[in-house]
Amino acid sequence: MLDELLRRQAGLVAVRQAQAHGVSPRTLQRRAAEAGWERLHPAVYLAAGHRVTDEVRVRAAWLWAGEEATVCGPAAAYWHGMLPTAPDVVDVTLAKSAGVRSRPGVRVRRRALDHADRVGIHDIWVSAVPLTTLETAVALPDGSAFLDRALQRHVRLPTLRRAHSRNLGMRGSAAAGRLLTAAADGAGSAAERLLVRLLRDAAVEGWVLAHPFGPFVVDVAFPAARVAIEVDGWAWHVDVERFATDRRKGNALVAAGWTLLRFTWHDLTGAADRVLAEIRAALTPTIAVSGA
Repeated sequence: MLDELLRRQAGLVAVRQAQAHGVSPRTLQRRAAEAGWERLHPAVYLAAGHRVTDEVRVRAAWLWAGEEATVCGPAAAYWHGMLPTAPDVVDVTLAKSAGVRSRPGVRVRRRALDHADRVGIHDIWVSAVPLTTLETAVALPDGSAFLDRALQRHVRLPTLRRAHSRNLGMRGSAAAGRLLTAAADGAGSAAERLLVRLLRDAAVEGWVLAHPFGPFVVDVAFPAARVAIEVDGWAWHVDVERFATDRRKGNALVAAGWTLLRFTWHDLTGAADRVLAEIRAALTPTIAVSGA
């Protein structure tokens, strides 16, 4: 029975699990010592022949924290398949009364989670997708892009709003609220306003909005330099027809000898300096740009 548990848990076993299978703590410790098992956390062992993978690190953190714990944040996103790798430090949520403290590789967060914000997957408890999405978006440097992908593939905006409402006042809830507002207003028009503000603040001249080009309209164009800028909002807003039209427009511009630049809402909010540098590089030396 213990061998089956080890197989199911990627080589991991907690002392309490071994006891439930009739193996005493002393017997387990002796077996671990004789077989060269690795002690990852207090009372959590990894059997010989098994590597310390991302799955092992996340599962081991939960086994150590206990069955009432909930893996959350980017580690939960990894468990849900929303991120390709797990973070170096695994976040776990426990009740405020729990006597467990953070240790190397595991960060303990004390709070009470609503039952709607917990889900059991592959024998451990993790935060549900909506709360996981919000907390991971706040934690990652490219959080808005992560949230955009999640809205395309994993979760709907109203569900995120409900999860946010259940966790108001928790650490990161204010930042999550700002991201939700940006996501709701993340259409192309909002991204265009960001680009216009960026160009004006940088004193870039020679551009026009909504420049006609055959049957199309270019978001922002520098006609004298034949530079076209297309701005994409949050991807989850874009439908198939809009996507196809944008591709036809881009192909027509390139075929006519224009330089085409494409930027997203995430570029404009998270990498404004790079955006300006690319625009200036495309314009130089055709037209004068202030500050170039």
